[in-house]
Amino acid sequence: MTEKFEKFSKALDELIREGDMLHMSMQYIFMPEKFKRAAEEKFEDPKKTKKYLDDLPDFYTSYQSWYSEAQSLIAQILPNRLTDFQNYYEYPRVRKETTFQNYMIKDMLQGLRVTRYGNEVVADGSSAIPEFVQQLNIVKAAREKLNSTLIDLTNLLQADVFDSEIDSAQALAKSGFLRAAGAICGVIIEKHLQSVAKQRKISIKKKNPTIADLNEALKAAEVISVPQWRFIQHLADIRNLCGHAKGSEPTVDDINDLVLGTNKIIKNIF
Repeated sequence: MTEKFEKFSKALDELIREGDMLHMSMQYIFMPEKFKRAAEEKFEDPKKTKKYLDDLPDFYTSYQSWYSEAQSLIAQILPNRLTDFQNYYEYPRVRKETTFQNYMIKDMLQGLRVTRYGNEVVADGSSAIPEFVQQLNIVKAAREKLNSTLIDLTNLLQADVFDSEIDSAQALAKSGFLRAAGAICGVIIEKHLQSVAKQRKISIKKKNPTIADLNEALKAAEVISVPQWRFIQHLADIRNLCGHAKGSEPTVDDINDLVLGTNKIIKNIF
């Protein structure tokens, strides 16, 4: 069992624990009296009940970090559910009206409340509770997948290799071997983008695609944003500078940017 596997296992356990607490927090926000009565019945001690309620996280300030970490782990362990996970947060791009069915977590965080006929509530923050429950269920499914013998460890092992190779690139850069460090980073970026394209089932026409080819394909498939596309393009330019014998020499700042950027890509693009 790899160190990365152990790290993911502990991270998922913590995400599930935090997720359960965030779920409790949502219920307390929108059903305070009912939730408080249930807590009083459970603890049968006013002090314990108060401590429990006081210790609940603030959903509005805690959710985004939970979402970001969960999204990253799901992409590597259960990639076929990543889009579903994201869709429970983000409201549809085209939405003629907001209803209970299409009210998402992002709506809740923005404080959206929809009424009609003056006082009748169509959708409010409580409408996002089922969406969060589904996100939490996907995280729990990822935990089960990690435990099963059917899990594909390729991504986990690859992540270990990439971390090691980035360390090697940093060591080479510190020793003055700038082109070698840049070349290693270029290979890491290329392999990672190929892996992302494969997971997303994006067809790449070229047999041996470059970073630029992969970057264009991921942008066209809307896997990456325009700012991310530009960032990768910038890193590819530095990598190309390292691969050409003639022309300008890469600077220390160039390689430092490339190393840091490579680490950012493998941690945030999936």
